[in-house]
Amino acid sequence: MKFCELEQIVSEERLHRYLEACGGDKVKAITLYRRNTIASLEMFAVVGAFEVALRNAIDKVMTTNYGTDWLRDAILPGGIFDIPQCRDHARIIRAAYDKLIRQGRYIHTHLLSKMEFGIWKYMFSSPQFRVSGRILLRIFPNKSSSTRDIQYNNTFVFNELDHLNSLRNRIAHHEPICFPTGLATITTSYIELVYEKIIRLFKWLGIDADKYLYGLDHIQQVCKKINQLALAQSKN
Repeated sequence: MKFCELEQIVSEERLHRYLEACGGDKVKAITLYRRNTIASLEMFAVVGAFEVALRNAIDKVMTTNYGTDWLRDAILPGGIFDIPQCRDHARIIRAAYDKLIRQGRYIHTHLLSKMEFGIWKYMFSSPQFRVSGRILLRIFPNKSSSTRDIQYNNTFVFNELDHLNSLRNRIAHHEPICFPTGLATITTSYIELVYEKIIRLFKWLGIDADKYLYGLDHIQQVCKKINQLALAQSKN
């Protein structure tokens, strides 16, 4: 496909940064655009795989402590999320629950599957973590021990998950992930940073990421190809 044809489909504005990053070389710009798309697909798959593992780990702990319908019960009157500090959290869960009830399809696993990544991230925010009994760090049997400089607590986990959620949203909105925010400089530093966080969190969960992501994880190979473009551009 010619650059002008891709431009008509994707838009001149969206392709401009790729063209600028490649010094006006339209062939390289198309290559970079495609490699960014591949990187986005690869990262979305890895984040999705992590989300499943995180959700199920949280569900296991919460089910043990609050019963098999804990997520529904949490939003009912008197439930653990029925407090002002958890209002937005409860509203999202309730909307999904009410829809399943209208459809006659409510079961706990269906409600779980309707939750977006943000729900699981906010389980580690202070209000939700507190009303859940401060038990959710149990899902990380291999979590690093806190030091004087770094506290590996719920706030740390929340912030790590926020990075993953931000990347997920950037990909979902078709924003490039091969550039620093607002710049036209080719780099895979953002991708690699979030990827490292995911691998660390898998380790904390006690999951062998190499085995779990077998056949799905090609992030390093994709980053290498993007960096080859960056290196070639730096020599021009």
